[in-house]
Amino acid sequence: MTMTDPIADLLTRIRNAALIRKRDVSIPSSRIKVEIAKILKEEGYIKNFKAIDDNLQGVLNITLKYNADRESVISGLKRVSKPGCRIYCKSDSIPRVLDGLGIVIVSTSQGMATGKKCQELGVGGEVLCQIW
Repeated sequence: MTMTDPIADLLTRIRNAALIRKRDVSIPSSRIKVEIAKILKEEGYIKNFKAIDDNLQGVLNITLKYNADRESVISGLKRVSKPGCRIYCKSDSIPRVLDGLGIVIVSTSQGMATGKKCQELGVGGEVLCQIW
């Protein structure tokens, strides 16, 4: 079965796992999903991730991060650009999430990057999602 929006599926699985306070979540792997997981780890939203090759599609295991009160570090995820309506931005018009408290992930010609990194590099691209 083909999936229309794999990035939305990734975000939904992470959101649902965080709501029920699961430690790990397994997702069918792809290069885009691994890049998003790298950004989430660098920004401190997840503890760790591991891409496992099973000679088929592969599996991406993500270990979620919680604070001392067992509250998820991720309080919200939102898909911005969708397959039916792509949203693009230039380097000077990259959206801010909660006035800088969250991050926006942008797909650029130089790979995936956060909004802050896009402004440093002076590149724009497709706004994939917002995380706070």
